[in-house]
Amino acid sequence: MSLDYLWHGFGVALLPQNLMYGLIGCFLGTMIGCLPAIGPINGIALLLPIAYTAGLPPESTLILLASVYYGAEYGGRISSILLNVPGDAGAVMTTIDGNPMARAGKATEALVISGVSSFYGGMIAVVLITFLAPVFGLIAIKFGPAEYFVLMVFAFATLSSMVGHEPVKTLLGCIFGLTLTTIGIDATSGAYRFTFGSPELHDGIEFIVLVIGLFSISEVLLLLEQHAAGVLRPLKVTGSYPTWAMLRSIWWTAVRSTGIGFVVGVLPGTGASVASAVAYTTEKRINDRTGTFGKGDIRGVAAPEAANNAAATGAFVPMLTLGVPGSGTTAVMLGALMLYNIQPGPQLFTEQPALVGGLVASMYVGNILLLVMNLPLVRVFVSALLLPNWILIPGIMLLSILGVYTAYSSVMSVFIMFGIGAVGYLLRKLGFDMAPIVLGFVLGKVMETNLRNALAISGGEIGILFESPLTKLLWAMAIAIVLVPWFISRRRAKQAQPAA
Repeated sequence: MSLDYLWHGFGVALLPQNLMYGLIGCFLGTMIGCLPAIGPINGIALLLPIAYTAGLPPESTLILLASVYYGAEYGGRISSILLNVPGDAGAVMTTIDGNPMARAGKATEALVISGVSSFYGGMIAVVLITFLAPVFGLIAIKFGPAEYFVLMVFAFATLSSMVGHEPVKTLLGCIFGLTLTTIGIDATSGAYRFTFGSPELHDGIEFIVLVIGLFSISEVLLLLEQHAAGVLRPLKVTGSYPTWAMLRSIWWTAVRSTGIGFVVGVLPGTGASVASAVAYTTEKRINDRTGTFGKGDIRGVAAPEAANNAAATGAFVPMLTLGVPGSGTTAVMLGALMLYNIQPGPQLFTEQPALVGGLVASMYVGNILLLVMNLPLVRVFVSALLLPNWILIPGIMLLSILGVYTAYSSVMSVFIMFGIGAVGYLLRKLGFDMAPIVLGFVLGKVMETNLRNALAISGGEIGILFESPLTKLLWAMAIAIVLVPWFISRRRAKQAQPAA
């Protein structure tokens, strides 16, 4: 593929006004990502009519919206690490090791590691989109419902590395998350399932309501319990930055996670939450030899951060090459192109080189802007942990309520959030991890929808799940990722036994 469009694009992206739009978008995106439940899709939906009515050219509009998008992917890590409250779906996995680092007084290190990992993931993914976008676009179009279902099976197989020392609790958490996906209207038959006559449950439990309840509200309840017991103490915060050796040590983690995140991001309908989960569990399987993952391992922060930024970049591939949005956010951006009467597709790279080139070039520039902008602000973000508990705890509660109500304009959603938070509090007291519940919920929705669609296409014949070369490859990978580590561990155990 000729790179003439990219050189032309740098001329567009480096125009002073477009640099300004990129900087504004990066800053707004970071702030939006910090706030629970807001997310990039709401920020972009708000800015799109403003940019259009202001008469911005399509190149500038797309640069502004894209900057908000990957700025929000950066920003989502901040509340995840500092407060154990994911800013968006892709940041759920960051809480597993990021928040333990913050509790250990290493919030500065965790934020820098996540920012650098996001930079690694974003930049590598932009290089991939520069050279391989049409190729990946052709691969994405080969995925049908059967392939997506088996992909979710593979994703569940990777979660086996999260089982750790309490497999029963992990599996029960996944089952609980899967069960929650069955609430609401059946998308295929239109039947009401487990709504108990409540119209508010017809659309099911929204993902943001679940995440904020499980993480934010349960965290507040735990903090209140510690405060009542007189054991709640301010967190110790050190100002030390990670060493160059630490930053170098996460390079291969970032590379592997970027590859996973980009491929998953290219597939429409999967998203950063699946990408970060697969990347985290893969990295844990490869490197967690001493049981440090989940306790503040820097690789556990680097893997999901690199993956979710790569997934955000990868989501542009089907949008630009096929006219198919790779995520909810790129669906809004696709609408922006339609406003300007621009039809995405295979010819877009040659027919609109300024538009595509400017967008891709702005990703290079935007990732650098985000790194330069975010690293000096790390100490400002960390200062949130120094707030007294009488401000911090109500502040978390207020952000949670405002976030959910703003997203859904429903008081019932707020009550559901509190109910889920109470359940999350009890589960955390019993030693359950929240991540398997969220992952079961995310993967279960995609899994059920695509299974139903695949069986509808085949007339109920389950053989459709094994027919295509892609499904066979994914089944083989799923089986291998479960059995190979088990076989290796058995072999090592036998070798470690003393000879009789």
